[in-house]
Amino acid sequence: MDRTSLLDDAQWGLIEPLLPPQRSGKGRPMREHRQVVEGVIYRYRCGIAWRDLPSSFGPWQTVWKRHRRFSGDGTWDKVLAALLTQADAAGEIDWSVSVDSTINRAHQHGTNLPRGEKTTEDEQNPAAEAPDPVAESANSAGADVVAGAIASLAECDTGGFIELQESSGLCRSAVH
Repeated sequence: MDRTSLLDDAQWGLIEPLLPPQRSGKGRPMREHRQVVEGVIYRYRCGIAWRDLPSSFGPWQTVWKRHRRFSGDGTWDKVLAALLTQADAAGEIDWSVSVDSTINRAHQHGTNLPRGEKTTEDEQNPAAEAPDPVAESANSAGADVVAGAIASLAECDTGGFIELQESSGLCRSAVH
C-alpha cells in the first residue's frame, strides 16, 4: 500500500455498494468512485486544502464536487450508518463513554449585559426595586448553609480541586 492508496479491497468492498451508481446513463461517466473517495479521505487525514490534493486523486475540483454532492444528498450519512451498524453487529465498537470534568470559566467582564442595567421585567414590576429584608436574611442564611456544605466537601477526597469562591473567605482548596 503506498501513500495515496488509503483503502484496501476489503474496506472498499464495504463502502462501494453504499455509493450511488457511477454511470447515470446520460452525459460523460463519472470519475471512478474509489479514487475520489480516497482523495476525500486523504484530504481529511492530512488536513490540507482542496487545492493541495495530489493529482493522483484526479482534479481537486472533481473530488470537492463529489464530496459536496455526497454530503448534500445524504450519501455520507448512509455510508456512516451502514458501517456503524456492521461494526456494531460484529462487536467491533465499544460504546463506553468518557466524561471529563473540565471547567471553562468566563472572565468577569465576559458578559454582554452590564450589572446596573434594568431589564423590561424590572421596569414593569416596581416591587422588584425595593429590597425585601426577610428575603435577604433568608438568602444570607442559605449562602452560609451552602458554604458549609462546600467546605465539608473540601474535607473529603474527591480526587481533584474544589474551587470555593467568595465562600467563608476561602479561595481554593487542594484535595488529594
